[in-house]
Amino acid sequence: MRVAIFGAGRIGPLHARTLLGADGVDSISITDLVPERAAAAAAELGLAHVEAVELAMDAADAVVITASTDDHPALIRAAVERGLPTFCEKPLAASLAESIEITSVVEASGAPFHLGFQRRFDPAYVEARRLIDSGEIGTIHTISMRSHDPEPASEEFIASSGGMFSDLSIHDLDALRFLTGQEAAEVFCYGTARGFPLYEKYGDYANAVALIRLADGTPVSATWTRHDPRGHDVRTEVFGSRDSVAIGLGPRTPLRSVEPGVPPPAGPPWHIFLDRWDDAYRDELLAFVDVARGKRPSPCSARDGVEALRLAAALTLSAREGRAVPLAEVPS
Repeated sequence: MRVAIFGAGRIGPLHARTLLGADGVDSISITDLVPERAAAAAAELGLAHVEAVELAMDAADAVVITASTDDHPALIRAAVERGLPTFCEKPLAASLAESIEITSVVEASGAPFHLGFQRRFDPAYVEARRLIDSGEIGTIHTISMRSHDPEPASEEFIASSGGMFSDLSIHDLDALRFLTGQEAAEVFCYGTARGFPLYEKYGDYANAVALIRLADGTPVSATWTRHDPRGHDVRTEVFGSRDSVAIGLGPRTPLRSVEPGVPPPAGPPWHIFLDRWDDAYRDELLAFVDVARGKRPSPCSARDGVEALRLAAALTLSAREGRAVPLAEVPS
């Protein structure tokens, strides 16, 4: 199988290293809108560098898209219309409307498609889902989620990210659906750019707190922030009638207790997302290889991407208007 990677930033080369050792992958090419960046990655990893998108697509048996969000729809369309199995990092597109449109293209093509939400492959999330599915957790009383970036993004990123809820929060929103098998019924969110006027400049948020009511009535709380001085902190806690479990709580959690006699975590703390999710990214790409070879169905569809983005859109609307937003208000 010949795999074409589109995007030579941080994630493209990471996925290329995984694919270099994948069973059944014979060759890998890399393409980027900045040819020098792709050429440098190709030289470092021993890959082929193809400058033209069309040439790279025509020579491929499968496609991996790690380019900027604005480029996702055109690349997805070009790949699936050729019938190529396609992996794309989240999100599908910069807007919900465009995501719905490209999902229709994907589904009409019949091409295998895998959207990249790597937390679905993290061992702790997989185990928590098993405990929920098996009933070992019991009735879920509440779920608490949090994602904290270690430091604010650049102005260039903020301007094109689509906002906190479509960029940072969306991983938790997909993970919530993955864990529970439930859709959200209603959200309420409060956001602020407190301490970070650059986010305010773009109408975005640096900190947010949300309440989410699932369709079965389960209450979920979430907090998100762009600046955690101790590191990359992503945790989820599920409190049930039979058990209570935590994801992301361990020796590398960037959090210290001020209880007397409690030692700090052994560390080192997770500093950036690549530290935290390295294994999940690897397993995600190996799963895509199986999808491309017809050995398993997609573990995360384009439709999953739309549903996560619908939740992000509802949170954005709630934060802006200061009210609870039923998901029925958001197009599907």
